[in-house]
Amino acid sequence: MSGLAGLDLNLLRVFDAVARERSVTRAARRLRLTQPAVSNALARLRVALNDELFLRSPGGVEPTALALNLMGPVAEALDRLEETLVASAPFDPATAHRVFTIAMSEYAEAVLVPPLLETIAREAPGCMLAVSHADRTNAFALLDSSVAQMAVGVLPEPTALYTKLRLLPEAFMVLMRPDHPLARGELTVERYVSVPHLLHSPNGSRNGALDAPLRDAGHPRRLGAVVAHLSAVPEILKRTEMIMTCSARLARMLAEAHGLACRPPPIETKHTRLSLIFHRRFEADQGHAWMRRLILALARETPEAGAPLDAMPAQGLMA
Repeated sequence: MSGLAGLDLNLLRVFDAVARERSVTRAARRLRLTQPAVSNALARLRVALNDELFLRSPGGVEPTALALNLMGPVAEALDRLEETLVASAPFDPATAHRVFTIAMSEYAEAVLVPPLLETIAREAPGCMLAVSHADRTNAFALLDSSVAQMAVGVLPEPTALYTKLRLLPEAFMVLMRPDHPLARGELTVERYVSVPHLLHSPNGSRNGALDAPLRDAGHPRRLGAVVAHLSAVPEILKRTEMIMTCSARLARMLAEAHGLACRPPPIETKHTRLSLIFHRRFEADQGHAWMRRLILALARETPEAGAPLDAMPAQGLMA
């Protein structure tokens, strides 16, 4: 057979299911078809493509070389077709069944996902959120490959293919253990740089937002450690003399959850701002638009960074 001539394109759904499941039985269950129906579809595909496609193996089937080459293009074509059909359909969150794939920085995930899931559970119980990690180095690759439908983080300016929505600007706060010497008295720049600093950087960078302003002011700081994950931060601060300066909403979350002290930094720093970026092909997608509006609404409901700690709710925090 040459190209797609004479091929029933509905059979590609069967091919994709068997390729993903590596089992005719599981593929039939996934497609809600009988096993004989799936086997018959595979037989037609084998004739059309002049290839066995899948060979029996212990516990299921294994793809042939041709099937391996077809798996990626077929899955991508079906995913794009489904995206197109979903985008043109009305979206009712109360009855919808949809997976929203969002790439987020670790900070965005920490402050945004809890209230987002709370709202989804209440308004769209049939929908699911699937989050993957993103930063300025990989966010656009995730969007280009359709691994994610949108990205949230401190991200560079996109090309004309993308739409960028700016969320609330974010100030900074300093975290430390409650009995730290800097937790009391005036926090001057001299005292601030007299102790080692902890930096959270998922990609291992040693440059934080405060380093340039401190150098310009003639008070460079000394890093005590760089960590990739936020989960390590509270215990490090409790066990060492280190302090950490991070976005105010994250600082207040960690302070409230782990009994840490939280103070404003002694130097003016340009605020960072999270952005929501998505490919323009999702502009008319009603479900995607609903999720965008939800994220923006959560941003507007977030208390100001300078609000007293006891005024900050446990949920609803977002930069």
